[in-house]
Amino acid sequence: MTRVSHALDRIDATFDDPNLVANAGLLLVATLSQRLGLETLIDGMVRLDGRVGGARPGRKVLTLAHALCAGGSHIDHTDMLRAGATAGVLGHRVMAPSTLGTFLRSFSFGHCRQLEAANGHALGRAWAAGAGPADPGLVIDIDSTICEVDGYAKQGAGFGYTHKLGYHPLLATRSDTGEVLHARMRKGSANTQRGVRRFLDELVARVRRAGATGELTVRFDSGFWSNDTITVLNRLDVRYTMAVRCGTKGIAAAIAVIPETAWTEIDYTAGGQAQVADCTYTTGKGKQTVTRRLVVRRTRLTGVAQQRLWPDWRHHAFLTDLTGPAVEVDRFHRHHAVVELAIRDLKEGAGLEHVPSGNFHANSAWLQCAVLAHNLIRWTTILGGTRVDDQLIVARTIRTRLLALPGRIVNRAGRPTLRLPTGWPWAATFTTALDTLRTLQPLTG
Repeated sequence: MTRVSHALDRIDATFDDPNLVANAGLLLVATLSQRLGLETLIDGMVRLDGRVGGARPGRKVLTLAHALCAGGSHIDHTDMLRAGATAGVLGHRVMAPSTLGTFLRSFSFGHCRQLEAANGHALGRAWAAGAGPADPGLVIDIDSTICEVDGYAKQGAGFGYTHKLGYHPLLATRSDTGEVLHARMRKGSANTQRGVRRFLDELVARVRRAGATGELTVRFDSGFWSNDTITVLNRLDVRYTMAVRCGTKGIAAAIAVIPETAWTEIDYTAGGQAQVADCTYTTGKGKQTVTRRLVVRRTRLTGVAQQRLWPDWRHHAFLTDLTGPAVEVDRFHRHHAVVELAIRDLKEGAGLEHVPSGNFHANSAWLQCAVLAHNLIRWTTILGGTRVDDQLIVARTIRTRLLALPGRIVNRAGRPTLRLPTGWPWAATFTTALDTLRTLQPLTG
């Protein structure tokens, strides 16, 4: 006979403590936001004067960003910041969801660009505080993603290359930290290459202004393959690796004449064989003829039965202006896959899995709030000294360890004290991060 304990039935639940804080670890993110002067920065750059809901944009953006840092994904999730004494660890007034909805709907195309620019300046401030690239060079990954929506009430939503209804934002991420360096909302039906060349101009100007002084290298997948894009990269003096479609006539012809002696074996995957070689690819006519380096990787399965079914090599290729052995350049290009981790983190960790409004520009502003939340989490780990072995730590892990902390604000000898759980496994990490962030020089204006 199974014995059932009724001990839990004896616990009463009451919501009556005004001093409790549900996500006390937001103190870290809020401290960094203050040190970077984000509220005044946004107030000075996002000018919604005269529009309904346009007052005090800084505290409204921070309310949204801090709620997204805490795991929110809808506008009404900001209400969790209004419960108990949570506002006491944020350093700004928490705005109501209805106010925030009106605020987002007040954005026009130009106002979205203003918020983009504010994020760019926030990036520069974080890098100046110590989050910038340690190496003189900077590797950037560019990709797009689909933000799915339900129904047809979302302005600008459409069916793109995935045949799923949604939006199609363009993103640039920093390879070593996962920061989003630039982001642009696009209609769901937008081609992958739409707006990329202007985006590159803005991106390079942004990271240079933020403090990137060394060589820039950008990696793309095959959806961005364009001679015009490569021309822009050359004009900007930016190195690149750009995947191409091997079924294209010219690419297939270039691969076909690679001699067997040119292929180098690489350790790629278990149960398979992989080799790398390089050659040249020429495109254009007459004076417009251009010859570029083409690095090719070919793979096939090695099992006897598998070889009988799929005996041919599969080819994967990319154009590049990088020098060095083909094996090393191929390894570098394959690391482009880290962009998927950053995009997934932006969606699952910073609220971009959901777009809240039927208004396109409101959703564009929401994207910028998600970018700010994503970057604040990244900067908190970098500037707070919580990274482990220089590995990327996803937002969900950071939230579990440092942000989703229950706490209580009490007055001790006239000084507010945030009381946190005894025996918290990451208490030392939290304390170190808070002490480190508080040493940063406050920025204003």
